[in-house]
Amino acid sequence: MAADTCVIVPTIREFDCMRAYFENAREHGFDLDRLHVLLVTEDFCEADEMRAMLREEGVSGDVFDGTRRREWFADHGVEEYAHLIPAASHAETSFGLLYMWADERFDYGFFIDDDTLPHPDFDFFGTHFENLAHEGPIESVRSDERWVNVLYQNADEHGLYPRGYPYSAMDEAVETATTVVDDVIASQGLWTNVPDLDAVRILTDGDLRGQARTRTAADDYAGNFVAERGHYLTVCSMNLAFKREVIPAFYQLPMDDNEWSVGRFDDIWSGVFLKRAADLLGKDIVNGYPLCEHNKAPRSTFDDLNNEVPGLELNEHLWEVVDGVGDGADSYAEAFGAMADALAEGDWSAYGNGAFFNYVGEHMRDWLDCLDRLATARTPPVTADD
Repeated sequence: MAADTCVIVPTIREFDCMRAYFENAREHGFDLDRLHVLLVTEDFCEADEMRAMLREEGVSGDVFDGTRRREWFADHGVEEYAHLIPAASHAETSFGLLYMWADERFDYGFFIDDDTLPHPDFDFFGTHFENLAHEGPIESVRSDERWVNVLYQNADEHGLYPRGYPYSAMDEAVETATTVVDDVIASQGLWTNVPDLDAVRILTDGDLRGQARTRTAADDYAGNFVAERGHYLTVCSMNLAFKREVIPAFYQLPMDDNEWSVGRFDDIWSGVFLKRAADLLGKDIVNGYPLCEHNKAPRSTFDDLNNEVPGLELNEHLWEVVDGVGDGADSYAEAFGAMADALAEGDWSAYGNGAFFNYVGEHMRDWLDCLDRLATARTPPVTADD
């Protein structure tokens, strides 16, 4: 089978984790020929060793460090949009989305973080594809705060809220029901071992090395679910599959490399935008399985805190901004454009670092322009009949 799936892995260290994902695929009979693995890294990293790993595994793929990314933008005639990809940031996953958009063979994308491993009880790739193809009943979740804690299934025991969940939406009253879905556009797998928490919550758990003492296990999860229309949830890119169609509304935001020092919200905010677009277009995001094992490398919790604090107040309000725009949109680009305009043109001076919202909105506009340029470049010109 020809490759139809681009697996995007931001990595500066543990790229060998991909061997475990390939082995999981072989054990479950998944056709690795479907995958093209894109390792997004930096000039100071071991790019040659990464390429050797892909060759040894017999898997199609490529490695893009900073130099090769700049060359790619030039080769595709979109140099003016290179600023969309921040330097030395997890948000470099957006380069993988541009790479996919420029190549029409890719119908699906995966995000995998290099500090994860596939959970042995799951066919990792196969389960994600089953979720994307799911049509039928599934559990739906809502709350009186209009936010769904993706860890709700055992929250009474562990009390955890994931990174990016607004503090103002805590202590919510949760309701579940059954709904029917027929157009799933993304599949978010959750995680065992180290939970994906923000630095404030990790500090309250008593750890200074980024390692929450409270851990999650497979027993904390009871199956797949969707957040109801009009309700939001955190979307983490460490274990995620999606359809190509969402790329216009799935830009991973320009974090870390900005004058406000806002970081750590790239996948969280992109998930808010995607959920709003999905609601407008009648689509769904499935959450739950397959699980992965999150083995977060020890690092200073205070370093993460310094990256998160500049955006914490903004994170409380971002969803409120986008929740009121985009009505009547009939495409991801149109929905995303409405959100971009609201952020770019708004007066956010009441919030700490509010001008970052304007900065994000302008980058979102540039994202759509860049995608249009890439689409035009790969579309053969129409010639008039003689």
